[in-house]
Amino acid sequence: MTGGKQYLVKEGDVLNVEKIKGDEKGGLVFDQVFLVADPAVSGTVKIGAPVVENAKVNAKIESEVRGKKITVLKYKSKTRYKVKRGHRQNYSKIRIEKIESEK
Repeated sequence: MTGGKQYLVKEGDVLNVEKIKGDEKGGLVFDQVFLVADPAVSGTVKIGAPVVENAKVNAKIESEVRGKKITVLKYKSKTRYKVKRGHRQNYSKIRIEKIESEK
């Protein structure tokens, strides 16, 4: 979990998350892990209440990117009120390097 959103990740995944303050060369550690499933050992699933103890996800920031432009339009009929604005969200592109959990 980061930025108020939950993500399903595997080692090696690249994804865009809400912009994170950090160095592009440095690593990140996410310690709020809600579920850990080990594909090597079938049937091994740890579910947290609310988080899994001693579980971490190590990631690395690859770059800072900007999302698609969206148009925000406010309009009220019969009052000659119309406002058109645009917005582009800033994201951090991260690569998941390792998922650690206590065995």
